[in-house]
Amino acid sequence: MALQQVILTSVIPNLGAEGDIVKVRAGYARNFLLPRALAYEATPQAKRKLDDLRKKRAEREGKELNEAQEMAARVNKITLTMPLETGATGKAFGSISIRDIEDRLAKDFEGLKIEKHMISLEKPIKETGEHKVEVRLHPDVLAHITVVAQPAEKPADAKPTDAEEGADEGKKKWAKKKA
Repeated sequence: MALQQVILTSVIPNLGAEGDIVKVRAGYARNFLLPRALAYEATPQAKRKLDDLRKKRAEREGKELNEAQEMAARVNKITLTMPLETGATGKAFGSISIRDIEDRLAKDFEGLKIEKHMISLEKPIKETGEHKVEVRLHPDVLAHITVVAQPAEKPADAKPTDAEEGADEGKKKWAKKKA
């Protein structure tokens, strides 16, 4: 299996970033990386030009870090109040998941680009109260969102569910038998 050294000119997931010298299979380099100008062969002349690519990489990474830090300052101030379906005893029927948090952030904060893979939640929120949710905006930048889970309010004119009606009828029958 023939390997070839190439110098990457842009970020390629699971391979490297611009300025990296990597060994790849010759066919991958010949058929994919080189024709698309994602890399060029690592010749002695090309290795001398490597400093330009490394400067470009450092500028890009610095810009990304600054943007992430600015976003973290805004994200740390966010408090989301979300409804949590609970019964009469306070036991939760539903939960608040990463997807729920992502949807709410997209709806309420349009300029904020937070995707679900950035949100870290070990398990869905199943208890009312205040919870801190971790958001990784950059490998070096971490922010926290406060999620307040409140019991969902039922409308006053809402009809009881079949389960609740059945429970009420059972109580009435029990009361009649006991009397």
